Amino acid sequence: MTAPRTDLSAFASGLADRLPGIWTSHYQRAQYADQPPRTEQLWDIGHVDYIVSQNVLTHDAVLHGPDNQRLYVTDRPLYPHQFVIAPLVPTATHIKPHHFDTVEEPNGIAVPDDPARAAAQVARRMLPRYEQALQTVLTNAETHPEPPHRPGPPQVDQVLTLTQYADGVLGTPYESVPVDARMTLYAHGFQYHPHQAAFLLPAVYGDSGRALRVHGVVQQLTAKGIGVNLRHSAPTTTAALPPASPTTAPVTSRTR
Repeated sequence: MTAPRTDLSAFASGLADRLPGIWTSHYQRAQYADQPPRTEQLWDIGHVDYIVSQNVLTHDAVLHGPDNQRLYVTDRPLYPHQFVIAPLVPTATHIKPHHFDTVEEPNGIAVPDDPARAAAQVARRMLPRYEQALQTVLTNAETHPEPPHRPGPPQVDQVLTLTQYADGVLGTPYESVPVDARMTLYAHGFQYHPHQAAFLLPAVYGDSGRALRVHGVVQQLTAKGIGVNLRHSAPTTTAALPPASPTTAPVTSRTR
């Protein structure tokens, strides 16, 4: 457990007084159970996140500033003359996880324990990144309020189902092949076998060769509005072995 710094509260208040705009400081004693939720709010993937996740910190401070900006302040273990400061993610109810996609974390910094020098470093090195990231998230929330869920596949009138058979051959019964799909199958190496009444792609092409041919079939048929499914053949049921014959006890001869 890291010994608490006695000057964190005064430092956080002095820092808030010197940052641009109106900032207030809220100092709090912390229990270990409070750390995981707080760690999740850190907008940092650097050393501040590491410090908070790897050490038991008994106190911290949160600075509240303009436009709902929040800064997290706590000790820097093993560095008695420094603190660490990191932005916290916005918590408005209309902001959702997908609004942070592609937004680079503004990350935190280590600062000296002098509030004036620390404020100058925060204003110069961190606040511009924080404000830019925050504005990007807010813009994303306004322009894309709902997650970009992928739409379901369109309904099609014709579907080709290819089956992977137990002997390694990929194919489909002739009668199930849409007429407009037959030439595409021929063009990609499928062969019609009359005695099996099926289009088959020989195993001799190998896994990679068959994968390329199937990929070509899928691209061309879907462009024509024909759906393509891939299936494995149903497992064959092994016939039950006949019951074993009753075992005849061996005859033991006795010598008189």
